[in-house]
Amino acid sequence: MLSGEGGFKSGRSMSRNPYEDLPPDRFWKHGVATASSSAPPNLYCAKWKIEKSDRIATAGSCFAQHISRHLKQGGFSLLDVEPPPIPLPVERHHAYGYSLYSARYGNIYTSRQLLQIAREAFEGFTPSEVAWTKRGAFYDCFRPGVEPVGLSSPLEVADHRRYHIERVRDLFLSMDIFIFTLGLTECWINSSGGEAYPTVPGSIAGTFDPDRYVFKNLTFGEIYKDILRFREIIDAARGGRPFRILLTVSPVPLTATASDQHVLQATIYSKSVLRAVAGQLQSEFDEIDYYPSYEIITHPWATRDFFESNKRTVSSQGVALAMKTFMDEHTTLRPSATLGAAPASALATRSGDVPEHSPREAGESDLKCEEYLLEQWAGETR
Repeated sequence: MLSGEGGFKSGRSMSRNPYEDLPPDRFWKHGVATASSSAPPNLYCAKWKIEKSDRIATAGSCFAQHISRHLKQGGFSLLDVEPPPIPLPVERHHAYGYSLYSARYGNIYTSRQLLQIAREAFEGFTPSEVAWTKRGAFYDCFRPGVEPVGLSSPLEVADHRRYHIERVRDLFLSMDIFIFTLGLTECWINSSGGEAYPTVPGSIAGTFDPDRYVFKNLTFGEIYKDILRFREIIDAARGGRPFRILLTVSPVPLTATASDQHVLQATIYSKSVLRAVAGQLQSEFDEIDYYPSYEIITHPWATRDFFESNKRTVSSQGVALAMKTFMDEHTTLRPSATLGAAPASALATRSGDVPEHSPREAGESDLKCEEYLLEQWAGETR
């Protein structure tokens, strides 16, 4: 019999062990090792339901494009404050940054980018530069991928950006829920103004100048503060009208790292920090929740590999499972009806799993990702 501080004392009734009454999913044996699917039951238990009437805004890294598409297909109220012009063919929407997210901001990979756009919208923040050049054309340096052939002048870029920020302002004021996918800790920032860019200058447009652009690997504390500051800015602008935030972490590994680490170490570091920040915020605030798409796709005990042969691209089966898990938690409809255009064979054949040969989803291969362009410098194995 144990005795002393914290132990059991002879002659007194023993307390029940705190692990005795825990549900099965709190134990590795039942929650993972013997689970019958790649997304174990109760892996995602939402703090609050997303109703079809909730006005949803989406943003984030490339993987977030899957979330936007499935919400739209599922009949949820997905906001789009910058819809494509009618003359633009549907197959060209993504090339021009339309129909990817709730605004035409392109991919927002980091918390610093997110904070930056909120400051532009509500605090009068003016970036030290707006336009990059390439072959005589001009590009918005904070969303260089939304104009494939560029614009005619820096003034036109500035005009387009003013309109964009106005629409972003309307988006943040009207949304009920903001879904944000954290993608990277690494970014390139302006050494004088501190602005963060979605990609290194020179990859899409612009010219890399090591005196002007410096590498930054955001820390836990910096990302945590960025998101809290974003929340404070939006809350103040809305006059305290409540809104909720759903965070996710992209399961897609880094294409390349500018750190001094192997790309695998850099990837694990980046995703671990992002996941830790999301978990901290989820635990502290009732209005912030976390959706575990990262765990669903990447955990090594899954019943199958959810990456394509390049070990970076999430497979159609992985996307289908991640989105099915999400939709099942937020709808009372049958999953096949909820996913709309998603093929029925891409859905579960047993609880929480997907078939071996799931057809590729429409548009899945058409993700707009500036980060992929870094691979152009990979070359052959040396």
